[in-house]
Amino acid sequence: MVTARNRVPGEVKVFLNHIYEYKKGIRSMVLCTINKSYEQVVTDRLESQQICYVKQDAGERSVNIYFGRPECIEAIRLLVTRPLNLLTPEEDFILGALLGYDICMQCERFCTRKKQRLTSA
Repeated sequence: MVTARNRVPGEVKVFLNHIYEYKKGIRSMVLCTINKSYEQVVTDRLESQQICYVKQDAGERSVNIYFGRPECIEAIRLLVTRPLNLLTPEEDFILGALLGYDICMQCERFCTRKKQRLTSA
């Protein structure tokens, strides 16, 4: 019987689904933003399954956890060196492409952000 005490939180369910997709080859890399209260559970699971990951603070209560293929995570370590909202349009574009986001939407986002930067300079 499922009770309130042993239910898996929604954030953790989403994370577990991301692991499933990664293991099946659907994704090469995942960005999962979770409440810091679940950070240990998430990192323990990644370590137990020998999945490469890197963490990044995302505010007082949240943490970004990137996980996936080692070469992708190494790129993240070099690319994402500050909060996501401070990435350049180019860095943001590369991150979106690495995460497998729709490339046309990434192009639109890049152009919008780049034009905003050019007009505010």
